[in-house]
Amino acid sequence: MTQAQRLTIETTNAILVRNPFDGSPVGEVPTSSAGEIAAVVARAKVAQWDFRRSTPAVRRAMLNALAAEIAADAENIARIISSEMGKTIREARNEVRRAQNTLRLSGDAATFLDGEALHCAIVEGGADRLATITYEPVGVVGAITPFNYPLNLLCHKLGPAIAAGNALVAKPSPKAPLAAARLRELALKAGWPKDLFQVVHGGADEALALVRAPIDLLSFTGGPSAGLALKNASGLVRCLMELGGNDPLFVLPDADLDKAVATTIGHRFEIAGQSCAAVKKLYLHKDIEKTFTEKLLAAVDAVEFGDPSRDDTDMGTVIDMAAARTVADRVEATIANGNGKLLTGGTHDGTVYAPTVISEVSVNAPVIADETFGPIIAIRSFWDAREAITEVNAGSYGLQAGVFTNDHALIKTFSRDLQVGGVMINEGPDFRAEHVPFGGIKRSGLGREGVRIALREMSEPKVVID
Repeated sequence: MTQAQRLTIETTNAILVRNPFDGSPVGEVPTSSAGEIAAVVARAKVAQWDFRRSTPAVRRAMLNALAAEIAADAENIARIISSEMGKTIREARNEVRRAQNTLRLSGDAATFLDGEALHCAIVEGGADRLATITYEPVGVVGAITPFNYPLNLLCHKLGPAIAAGNALVAKPSPKAPLAAARLRELALKAGWPKDLFQVVHGGADEALALVRAPIDLLSFTGGPSAGLALKNASGLVRCLMELGGNDPLFVLPDADLDKAVATTIGHRFEIAGQSCAAVKKLYLHKDIEKTFTEKLLAAVDAVEFGDPSRDDTDMGTVIDMAAARTVADRVEATIANGNGKLLTGGTHDGTVYAPTVISEVSVNAPVIADETFGPIIAIRSFWDAREAITEVNAGSYGLQAGVFTNDHALIKTFSRDLQVGGVMINEGPDFRAEHVPFGGIKRSGLGREGVRIALREMSEPKVVID
């Protein structure tokens, strides 16, 4: 099979999506021109103007209706996700479940977009007036989403946008656009106004066209380079950006090692390591490094990987051959330059990359120098927790971190001193709840997702003083 067969193929008129496991065609979407994108945004503005005064009860009912349509179509949309981007069918079903929760929680949050009242006379001589602060919709939200969670990450933008009274125009990744297209069909089936949620398709040029159309807020999930290009093109448009991470998991001597091993594998091998908050760097205290590594290798050996459509497959493919070769190059460069010791894996058959463990990884090794989207567990060891924290803080990312320990003093140290957006205790960095703020600092992004905070991010405060 040629590389071209394994990649999503783009033409001037359409995007043909191929299954990354076997190269078979699974669907096609039309490429949107800049003029078409501008027209879509214009229609969205008209629809949003009609929608802006809708009540919280109406918005909640709409979001619950869409969640119900997803539930009725759950197996079909899970198959779409698995076939277009290579995650296992079990992972895809879980994403479909989470997407329903995201929409329902957004509907719930719509009923609590409360303002406040502040008296102006809080100082001597102040005006005897009352300031009322309310939250108004921003208008049209442009949503650019990645391939790895093609349904739920879109719902994390769509749900809060609608809950706040906005319209939304989505541009999904050209590597996995079919779930977004199906979601729009389900929204229409649920009775949504036809122009309130629309989907356009294409690559980087089309993303820029969406940003340059008169949208009112950009919500982007992707890489730092693309995010910077969009930010530079956005002018004064407000931007919410989740740009990935190079996330650590720390395991201390008092940890539950079996749970920490299971979490490491679950959080790193999920969707073949292509999650923004996956365990990119595993920090093992030297007192437990040998024991933990032995347990880890035994567990890795039990991972079933390959055909993502099979119910008994634990790990599917990376998104395409280019991604597989990038991972392979980084692993090979790390080993060849003496920056790590390969313990297992390190090979791939097409887009199926074997679960891989590398120990004695140097701080600047290619597999951890930047975010690596692949099933690579890279082990660093440490004696002093503060030195390990300092090392992580020196990096350019700051998304999330996980810490396995029951030592209260150490929990406080990690929680206070790690320069990241979230610290998960006795959990991996990839843990999140749909209503909790999610995002990072430094190169990891701007603003936060998570239903409740995103609702405010997608609103404009208005002050009336009477």
